Amino acid sequence: MEIDILIEDDRWNSLDFNGLVEKALAASFLHLGIDAEAAEISVLACDDTRIATLNGEFRSKPVATNVLSWPAASLAPDVAGGTPFPVLPGPDGSLALGDIAIAYDTCAREAAELHKSMADHVTHLVVHGTLHLLGYDHVRDPDATLMQRIETEILGKLGLDDPY
Repeated sequence: MEIDILIEDDRWNSLDFNGLVEKALAASFLHLGIDAEAAEISVLACDDTRIATLNGEFRSKPVATNVLSWPAASLAPDVAGGTPFPVLPGPDGSLALGDIAIAYDTCAREAAELHKSMADHVTHLVVHGTLHLLGYDHVRDPDATLMQRIETEILGKLGLDDPY
């Protein structure tokens, strides 16, 4: 697994951020039957200011959010609630998945509001962002039901409670 992690906000260093990301990705790939060794992904650990800028640039919503994802390819199913299309390997066999950005301020606030540890909440959000890279979404109700079920299954295998 090739993970490019960029930590822009030093507060992330209070967690084992790299370890949390690796654990969440490995569990997600194992659950979905994806070759983790071939996977390539980038993760940006930033603050609310940076994620608000990214959210404004890419989604025309200039406000902070917890996690953003930029899939390398559109894998979303045509039918609501359907399984996303599989990730196709590149010529070298790699699976370029895309990029995730996660904001410390929003994650810390949400974790406190939910009475969860920061590590558990960040793990959930990395799983959530990874599923977005793999074509899962929560805009349509059937898609949200599928995505939430898969998130809950992955988190359960990691010993974490159902976030929903």
